[in-house]
Amino acid sequence: MFRQLRRELEVEVPGPSRRLPWVPSEEQVRAFYAAVWQTRRIGDLVLIKTFLYTGVRVAELVKIQLSDVDLDRCQIRINLGKGHKDRVVPFAPGFKETLALHMQGRRALGGDALFESSWKRRYSDRGVRKMMERYTVLAGLDHTISPHKLRHFLLTWLKQQGIDDALIQPYSGHASRQSLELYSRLSIAAAQQEYDRVIPKFPV
Repeated sequence: MFRQLRRELEVEVPGPSRRLPWVPSEEQVRAFYAAVWQTRRIGDLVLIKTFLYTGVRVAELVKIQLSDVDLDRCQIRINLGKGHKDRVVPFAPGFKETLALHMQGRRALGGDALFESSWKRRYSDRGVRKMMERYTVLAGLDHTISPHKLRHFLLTWLKQQGIDDALIQPYSGHASRQSLELYSRLSIAAAQQEYDRVIPKFPV
């Protein structure tokens, strides 16, 4: 189980020690989210929720276009993700209204990207990481909450809800040689069904 978890979290462990990466607790994620909420910066709030609900990598998030979001299906298309592969990731149905309002605001400003800075420029990886560092400090946390830590949190949380690794894989964008054949037989619809079943229990 730990080997599979490391594979999903993209953690390589050299040497004899095989320790799992640090993953924020539910309490720490709630504190981090509360710090974002208190600022009332809606764009930042939507960005953080997108990380939390989809588990996308930061390099993928900054490339998302408005046209990549399917509000009806509660899905976002990730184009040319890791390994130059396209995939579809879900988001919580309860997030749809907030996301739709954010998208409406972006379109009103003539934007194409889902996220842009106040200077109407697409966010950079570094810019997103610095933003999250500021919120980590604001939340009073000892460990920095990075984009990848939120990805770790989501994938670990889904596993804790009893979702099979094979159903998590289509969204994580990670595949092993041993499981590739099995994964190819799974429908996104089945994975979405399991995601929708457990996501109402998500801590934020």
